[in-house]
Amino acid sequence: MAPSRAIYTTARSALHRSLPPSPPCLHHRRLLSAYGYEQAKILALSSLGEPKDVLHLHSHSIAPPHGDLLTLRFLASPINPADINQIQGVYPTKPPFTTTLGTTEPIAVGGNEGVAEVIAKGGSVKGVEKGDWVIMKKQGFGTWRTHAQTKAEEVVVVKGEDWEGLRPEQVGTVSVNPMTAWRMLRDFVSLKEGEWFVQNGANSGVGRAAIQLGKLWGYKSLNIVRKRESGMEELKADLTSLGADAVITDEEFEAKGFRDQVKEMTNGGREPIRLGLNCVGGPLVNSMAKHLAAGAHMVTYGAMSKKPVSIPTGLLIFKDIHFDGFWVSKWSDANPKEKEVCIREVLSLMRQGKFKDVPMSPVTWNHNTKQEELVDAVQGTLEGFRSGKGIFVFGDT
Repeated sequence: MAPSRAIYTTARSALHRSLPPSPPCLHHRRLLSAYGYEQAKILALSSLGEPKDVLHLHSHSIAPPHGDLLTLRFLASPINPADINQIQGVYPTKPPFTTTLGTTEPIAVGGNEGVAEVIAKGGSVKGVEKGDWVIMKKQGFGTWRTHAQTKAEEVVVVKGEDWEGLRPEQVGTVSVNPMTAWRMLRDFVSLKEGEWFVQNGANSGVGRAAIQLGKLWGYKSLNIVRKRESGMEELKADLTSLGADAVITDEEFEAKGFRDQVKEMTNGGREPIRLGLNCVGGPLVNSMAKHLAAGAHMVTYGAMSKKPVSIPTGLLIFKDIHFDGFWVSKWSDANPKEKEVCIREVLSLMRQGKFKDVPMSPVTWNHNTKQEELVDAVQGTLEGFRSGKGIFVFGDT
């Protein structure tokens, strides 16, 4: 419960007399700090729709934590396509709406992934200390905010030895893209060293992670990217530097005679392609499936083209190709312990220099950052080719 007006007024007068003059914003924040309250800002939505139409900046106070509660200050929160799909209302799950954030009408907080620092904890919290970094266990948390309060059981604790030498942007992006790539490469087919997998959307966060993990585990990768008018050679060189064995455009992949090239690169077919990863959809998936070995798996984890996957019966009957789906959020909810292990293994690879995070386009979120700048960063994720993943990096919040 907030302090009474009388107590607040007395404390304010005493504090005003004891402190040197300071900017109004800083003075206000010090008063809040004196009572243990944090002033949080969130990128919220009151209804579903296009980000530019529904997102707005909202402020509310967070009381000191008690019991099993933690108060968090966010360090970095990425802007993922799934976050935007949730806001638009076209994702399988909707962001949870609530009236506990200082509003009379329900609002939701955008974002599902990120890393935060524990700045205060309740008396019954065990195994978590101030200064620890944490990652959200489940989607729907709402990570586009400066501060939050939650139960300790809702987060994965990342101790200093796990993130030492890494930037918040690196730690804040391990729980979706690298996790998706890791599970798809391991859980559907037991690939042997020297065997191949093929993927579209190879320059996506998941695609880049799959290239690197596959290389570490001895797999070979055939990578398909969308043709672009400029920067094509640079993109191919970038993915090759990560460990890609072959990088081609979707047009090159579907060109007449490409089957002979695939046969040549797979040593006459003696190095089979037993796994396909699809985040695009549409006719390209059938073209990919035709290059798969008998009994192989085609795993779909996205639908960027918004076109359906039509399965030819011949691939099912005569080649026994398996068409699977994978949703990392569902897997994470069902396997919380395995998720923690996977997070720490990816972070270990990062610290060893064996795994590179995706290129990023940071958007600094300070106490005085304007609403328009934050909303534009989200809306811009939908538009054209980007130089890197959008991510909020929190400054003097």
